[in-house]
Amino acid sequence: MPNILIVDDSSTMRKIISRSLRQAGLVVDEIFEAGDGIEGLNALGNNKVDLILSDINMPNMDGLEFVKQVRAGGHKTPIVMITTEGGEDIIREAVASGASGSIRKPFTPEQLQEKLGGLV
Repeated sequence: MPNILIVDDSSTMRKIISRSLRQAGLVVDEIFEAGDGIEGLNALGNNKVDLILSDINMPNMDGLEFVKQVRAGGHKTPIVMITTEGGEDIIREAVASGASGSIRKPFTPEQLQEKLGGLV
């Protein structure tokens, strides 16, 4: 069973994502949470993580920089951006930096399952 890291500055959104993962029927061993990219890097360094779900707009270290730092550290863990950002340029930049894809907020558990099914 995979371990998932959720990186989002909203604790409410982290809870929604966690609940949606379970509602989607994705079997998860453990879910780790981080409030920004810096906390995310710390969590990644301290835990075995099989999938990362990250927001883009966050304080201290945004999602784009987080993706760059994860890849610079040699981690191959799939990263899916979960964001309200409507601009395709930001999504393209995230993918070019090493993200595996994106999901737009709001999303349904079914959309989450469809996007993540092949990654976990």
